[in-house]
Amino acid sequence: MSAELVKVADIFGENVFNDTAMQERLPKKVYKNLKKTIEEGNELDLETADVIAHEMKEWAIEKGATHYTHWFQPLTGVTAEKHDSFISAPLPSGKVLMSFSGKELIKGEPDASSFPSGGLRATFEARGYTAWDCTSPAFIRQDAAGATLCIPTAFCSYKGEALDQKTPLLRSMEAICIQSMRLLRLFGNTTSRKVTPSVGPEQEYFLVDANKFLQRKDLIYAGRTLFGAMPPKGQEMDDHYFGTIRQRVAAFMKDLNEELWKVGVSAKTQHNEVAPAQHELAPIYAPANIAVDHNQLIMQTMKRIACRHGMKCLLHEKPFAGVNGSGKHNNWSLVTDDGINMLEPGKTPHENMQFLLVLTCILKAVNKHADLLRESAADPGNDHRLGANEAPPAIISVFLGEQLGDVMEQLISTGEATHSLKGGKLETGVKTLPDLAKDATDRNRTSPFAFTGNKFEFRMVGSRDSIAAPNVVLNTIVAEAFAEACDVLEETDDFDKAVHDLIKEYAIENQRIVFNGDGYSEAWVAEAERRGLPNIKSMVEAIPAMTTDKAVELFEKFCVFTKVELESRAEIQYEAYAKAINIEARTMIDMASKQIIPAIMKYTKTLADTVLSVKEAGADVSVQSGLLSEVSGLLVETKTALEALIKVTDEAAEKEEGAVQANFYHDEVFPAMEALRAPVDRLEMIVDKDVWPMPSYGDLIFEV
Repeated sequence: MSAELVKVADIFGENVFNDTAMQERLPKKVYKNLKKTIEEGNELDLETADVIAHEMKEWAIEKGATHYTHWFQPLTGVTAEKHDSFISAPLPSGKVLMSFSGKELIKGEPDASSFPSGGLRATFEARGYTAWDCTSPAFIRQDAAGATLCIPTAFCSYKGEALDQKTPLLRSMEAICIQSMRLLRLFGNTTSRKVTPSVGPEQEYFLVDANKFLQRKDLIYAGRTLFGAMPPKGQEMDDHYFGTIRQRVAAFMKDLNEELWKVGVSAKTQHNEVAPAQHELAPIYAPANIAVDHNQLIMQTMKRIACRHGMKCLLHEKPFAGVNGSGKHNNWSLVTDDGINMLEPGKTPHENMQFLLVLTCILKAVNKHADLLRESAADPGNDHRLGANEAPPAIISVFLGEQLGDVMEQLISTGEATHSLKGGKLETGVKTLPDLAKDATDRNRTSPFAFTGNKFEFRMVGSRDSIAAPNVVLNTIVAEAFAEACDVLEETDDFDKAVHDLIKEYAIENQRIVFNGDGYSEAWVAEAERRGLPNIKSMVEAIPAMTTDKAVELFEKFCVFTKVELESRAEIQYEAYAKAINIEARTMIDMASKQIIPAIMKYTKTLADTVLSVKEAGADVSVQSGLLSEVSGLLVETKTALEALIKVTDEAAEKEEGAVQANFYHDEVFPAMEALRAPVDRLEMIVDKDVWPMPSYGDLIFEV
């Protein structure tokens, strides 16, 4: 074993209060009680919590920690934390003790009125609670503040409403577990005790030079370039994807991996993505709530390590117009505590009745709730990405591939599936190369929801977003489909016939959602419309899906959201969209007024002086005059567009908050922003580079 492999094994999880650390430090009875709580969901008594808290504190202090924090995920899109030191009240001697109680471990009290609540909390109603999620291990984060013990928690209001991403996720995990166990028991499984959604999110991101980043107000305030002309070369040569990683980026990736490994994040795959300066990191699968925590850690650590290397990490879904956007591929499956993957088709899927029922239940769930699944990936940045440059279209469909597609066709056409297509061998035609085992199904990167062997890959999620929301929806809609199937099967006298009939029924009724072709094509847009599939193109069009009668009934049935919680989250989404577009619009106004127009005016003066000088010399001034006329014309267009943007942005601020305001930003402000960008981007291609007031796309994506 090499020194590098030994090092990874040594450092992995060293800053995590994981099972190994708990076994070493906790009394056997306490450890047993905690494991029972984690595995069975029992409540942890305060006496046990006190012992755990003491040992966790001692472990953290040995790691250099002086403070602890309840690390939670409010509806801001980022994590939140309040740091408390371990010191207690000073002793008469003037010394202090370091203490940490079970009560402090289990519960915290951050201010609930200062986080988005969608009307659930008024400003004067400040109390909120964080509750320890003991299924996600505590960890030590080491940064400029020193070492801090981070305790993953859920966050709810004084009245118990969910104010975060984790609480509904945990609720949905319980729902899918209960309904999955019902289904497994019907198929004779008596050994499995728990089913957990397993998630592996692939994280895409851009790296740019920090000094160039700081010269662009749009990147600083909005996270994306609001102006910018394409350089002569973009991604059209396909030479960046999986290409050799630049040394500066490789050094960043090395440090990133080591930091992530220390806190137990199983960062495994790294490579260059399609666009210049774009990269990807993928971890090994984990239970859904731990995967959500780890993904938040990945994004935070990327930003911190990038700064260390003189770079900035961009997580916006579309930081550069005209090149590949960034997403987060959410790989989802269902796994039992004894290692059974419910999405494993086996060698003969046509004979695997349990798998076929699970598969057709998922088709039913996605078909029925396509609008909810689309909404779970709704984000202002995703409006720029979905449907273009390697992103899936805004139309939800399911890719099954040749093998399962053929099985479905047999079920639909004849009612019986009698065979499964085999993969066979892939012959390379080179004698020195081995023949390769060929999969029975190709991959389809244009599909937003694709079956990929033993899991589904939901490719719509935005690169900045928490993966909690899509997994809440996936867990709950599939739980509903499982529950409805079990309701039928539990009442039947002929189980085998009932299963067969149900699989056939679901395959026929939900075949419209299956599409194995090119999701980028215009033909698919027309075909999807013919099939009656929703094509929800923007965030503001997606938000209403959260509060339909269908959605309320679904989430309330499985105790994931109440109607009030859903309505509050819809309000938060509308507010988030309006604020994001407002910031972008005002940033454009600021840049155009203070940087771009003054620079162009100076340039036109230089051109005018040149025209006069050349004319006095008696030479032909047609080129100079033509250029001056073109630049002046675009300057007038820019000023006119700027005034129009100022007008509609001011009008937007006066609109009624919520859906009315968000829709005004979408329908009026955003088109005005595009109208301002157009002449400015044309000017960038004409104006002397030395005069242009900010780094270009070429400077940003090719000079890292």
